[in-house]
Amino acid sequence: MKPTLFVLAAGMGSRYGGLKQLDGLGPNGETIMDYSIFDAIRGGFGKVVFVIRKDFEADFRDIILKKYANHIPVEVVFQDLNALPQGFTCPEGRTKPWGTNHAVLMGKDVIHEPFAVINADDFYGKDSFEVLGKELSTMTGKKNDYCMVGYRVGNTLSESGSVARGVCQTNPEGYLTSVVERTAIERVNGKVTFNDENGKPVVIDDHTPVSMNMWGFTPDYFEHSEASFAEFLRENMDNPKAEYFIPLVVNRLITEGTARVKVLDTTSKWFGVTYAADRQGVVDKINALIKSGEYPEKLF
Repeated sequence: MKPTLFVLAAGMGSRYGGLKQLDGLGPNGETIMDYSIFDAIRGGFGKVVFVIRKDFEADFRDIILKKYANHIPVEVVFQDLNALPQGFTCPEGRTKPWGTNHAVLMGKDVIHEPFAVINADDFYGKDSFEVLGKELSTMTGKKNDYCMVGYRVGNTLSESGSVARGVCQTNPEGYLTSVVERTAIERVNGKVTFNDENGKPVVIDDHTPVSMNMWGFTPDYFEHSEASFAEFLRENMDNPKAEYFIPLVVNRLITEGTARVKVLDTTSKWFGVTYAADRQGVVDKINALIKSGEYPEKLF
């Protein structure tokens, strides 16, 4: 059974100034998502599910989905503030989405096979989809045995300044033991450095794995997420800024000994558009990959 690619595309790019998901960055107007779908197809994925907001469904279908009609089956699900477990009601006045793992939960009725989760506005690269697709193809029928792509931190730095990354700790067998968000990561005097809790600089190796929100799960993850979400809501319903993130659930499952997560190495270099000023750099990098033969000039 081929794995499914689950694309988180419900967010607004507030700092970027628009819907990054619909911005054409390739030579023929390709979006970053188009490159992810192209890489997923050649990485062995058999279906794509997008989670979006209902209010931009028409543009999304017209600009994005029609491209894939003859290439791979696609489905759309919607993230809604009111999509809550029985017995819970969205607080009046809340406008902030419930977070990435709430978005993942929106796929529970249409995904019944091993699946990958990615962000719509991150460029992950060919090798990462090959690595993840290969691992997911071995996970059919398994439970509580997940994976994630651990990018080498040196391949995720920004030329514009420091970044925040989820730095991963692994055991000797290569399984995740924790993900800790680190800030102010940048190259200082040739070495990758971050600031610890006390603001003290700490040097880490270029190959240290970091999470770029590229996960691999089996369908039982939805059951864990539903149970954990109910508890999250009981504790955070009155906090208008609280968000239910994927690492929150993953860390809990690992700590409890319920599940394990294999960290997969990739040679891919991540890049993305965080601010409007980043856009031209992404366009240039895509053009360089096309010239090197990594991608055709026209994807679909």
